[in-house]
Amino acid sequence: MDDVRTATVVRAAATDVQEETGTEAAAGLADPWVTIVWNDPVNLMSYVSYVFESYFGYPQAKAEKLMLQVHHDGRAVVSSGPRERMEVDVQAMHSYGLWATMRSSGDGGGTDGGAA
Repeated sequence: MDDVRTATVVRAAATDVQEETGTEAAAGLADPWVTIVWNDPVNLMSYVSYVFESYFGYPQAKAEKLMLQVHHDGRAVVSSGPRERMEVDVQAMHSYGLWATMRSSGDGGGTDGGAA
């Protein structure tokens, strides 16, 4: 009889974990964050491409496309995901000497939403 109760508890716990994980995943998808790199007068375009390749692992073509977007448009979204991950990415961009901020991708307008 104890085995039946134990199996029921284990199944109930597994169901709870699946439900919580599903809720967290849905919340994460509903409110992703983005890391924005801004143009600055200091860093060379080749260096910005290098940072995108080395930190994010982007292929050279994608890194150059993002770098040109930063150069011409003044900014580019370089990564997206959960807030905690974007905080890490912003700090990494700062460590490379790039100007970067993060914001919720649901925020309207072209503002930075605040520096991290």
